[in-house]
Amino acid sequence: MINAELLRDKGILVVMPVDTLEKADFERLNLLVDPYIEEHGKLTGILIDAESFPGWDDFASMLTHIRFIRHHEKKVERVAAVSDQGFLAILPKVADYFVSAEVRHFEYQERDRALAWLETGLKVD
Repeated sequence: MINAELLRDKGILVVMPVDTLEKADFERLNLLVDPYIEEHGKLTGILIDAESFPGWDDFASMLTHIRFIRHHEKKVERVAAVSDQGFLAILPKVADYFVSAEVRHFEYQERDRALAWLETGLKVD
């Protein structure tokens, strides 16, 4: 399950995986972001707020996740992965092969820095 919030004034989608990811989660995300992208052309960023990564419910869920990424990857400027878990820490290196968005990892306690970076794209100290 994914909790999600679209910060419309900033063009930032905040996603918080709280349980194994299901196909319906990504269908709900599409319904949330597609109208915004249709109106504004893009998202400024996506904040993945995941203290830990719960994995996928099944193979269909993983495929739906991949389709979501492929459909939106050229419409997102930046992605911030906020997590202390090793899997998401390597996300920026892996993402370079699959997405055009700039991807950065932040430690879990650096959520505010991650959000500031998404908003501006500037280095945040």
